[in-house]
Parts: sequence; C-alpha cells; structure tokens
Amino acid sequence: MTLKLFADSACDLPLSFYEENNVVLITLQVHIDDREYKDLQNITPEQVYEEIRAGKMPKTSQASPQQLHELFTDLAKTGESGLYISMSSGLSGTYQTAVMVKEQVKEEFPDLDLTIIDSKAVSLGYGLTVMAVAEKINNNEPKEDIIKFAQSNCNRMEHLFTIEDLEFLAAGGRLSRSSAFFGGLLNIKPLLHVEEGKLVPLEKIRGKKKLLKRMLDLMEERGDDLENQLIGISHGDDEETALLMKKMIEERFGTKNFYIRLIGAIVASHAGPGTLAVFYLKKQAD
Repeated sequence: MTLKLFADSACDLPLSFYEENNVVLITLQVHIDDREYKDLQNITPEQVYEEIRAGKMPKTSQASPQQLHELFTDLAKTGESGLYISMSSGLSGTYQTAVMVKEQVKEEFPDLDLTIIDSKAVSLGYGLTVMAVAEKINNNEPKEDIIKFAQSNCNRMEHLFTIEDLEFLAAGGRLSRSSAFFGGLLNIKPLLHVEEGKLVPLEKIRGKKKLLKRMLDLMEERGDDLENQLIGISHGDDEETALLMKKMIEERFGTKNFYIRLIGAIVASHAGPGTLAVFYLKKQAD
C-alpha cells in the first residue's frame, strides 16, 4: 500500500526535495510588519535575513487548521495511508493542531489512515529524518517498518547549536535580557541542545574556537558511528563557519557524508543570523 509522507517547512529542506520525492508540504507562515508570507512559497530564507539585518523582527505562526483539514481530507478520499512527521511540539503548536484536525476528518471519513509523529526536532534535526523516511518509502519498504524507523530516528536525533546574537533568544523568552547583554559583552556564546523537543541551554563558552571544539567533544561523547552517519549542518547565513565545522568533523571522526543547508525562514526568524547547528544520531539505549 502506498504511504504518503507529509512534512512541514520547518525541516529546512528545499522545495525541490518535496517535489522530487512526492512529499506533501505543510507550510508555516512568516509575518514581517503587516505582511504574511507562506514559507518556501513566497518568501526565502535570504529575504528573512535581509529583513533582520534591516532591523525587523519577524514572527511566525503554525500551519493553519484549514490547510491541514484540506490535506487530510484529500488523503482520506484517496484511501492511501499517510505519515505526517511534524516539527517539535515543544516549539510549535502544529503537532497538536494536526492531531485535533485528524480527529475532525475521521468524523466524516472513519477509515482515514494517518499516523502523526512528533519529531521533537527542528531544522535539519527534523529534515534528516524526513529525508531518510522518504528514501524508505521510495524503496517500497513496509509501512509498519517505516513508521517504527521514523519514531526511532526522531528519538535518537541530537541537536547541538549556538546563537550568534543572544538577543534573539532573549526576545523569544529563552534567555533573560540581562544575561543576553552581559553574554555579548564578554564574547560568551551559548551552547544549546534539544531535550524532549524543547531548547535547553547546556553551557556558556567564551570564544568561537572553544565553542566549536566543545561541540566536537559532545558529538564524540554522544554520537553513534559518526564516521558513517550523514551529518547535518545548518547555518544562519554563515557558510564559512559551517564549512569550518564540516572540516573539523571530518578531521576528528573521518565522517564522509554531510548535508549543509541555510537555516530556513521559520527557524531563522527566531535564531537570527550567525546561528550554527549540528545534527547527528546518538547512541541507542541499551
């Protein structure tokens, strides 16, 4: 039976990926001043960074219930099975809305076959799972195996990231404004990760070189077979640092496969320019 994959735009994959892999795009919105844009459709990450540098502070909103209702209804009418992997419920209300809309659609179409998974991830931490699942669907692997794999991948996905301007975290309620101010004065950079789908500060580190080295140390401590993984690196319009990070990972772990992407419009609106993130699978629990 055909399995239709749904993913939202916060996974930071290009529009071409959705088109080439027959993945249904669920769009989130970016708001700048009094204008509303559909991510990946009429706004690009580059435009968001340009607006931020011009002093604007973009806001975002989750996928609309109307959009989800239409997509899930279309799925029900085809009789296909569906799998929606959503952005972390700890960072967006899209997952909860999707679960609610699914139940509404099932009232009219009781045979709707749709599995919704909370990725507990964002950016390429989310995107790498979507890519891997799409490949398994294209290889016609059994539905039950694909769903089990997707859940496992989401549970094992690690995020390590840093924000260039701590003011963005402060504006989003992730850091007190006084901490952001003093952190900037002392060249202190925050190192964060994602825990149960939420952003959690790990350490404050002074200086870029120490920060990148510490990220490598944590990868070594937590990562599983880093040499043979596909490692994701996303950046906030700072490709130079992303490539430096790639080189450091190559030299330390012998990693051969990387996927490097500009952070998309949704995440960029909250993280700002200069963000750097690394994504990899952690060791499986015994």
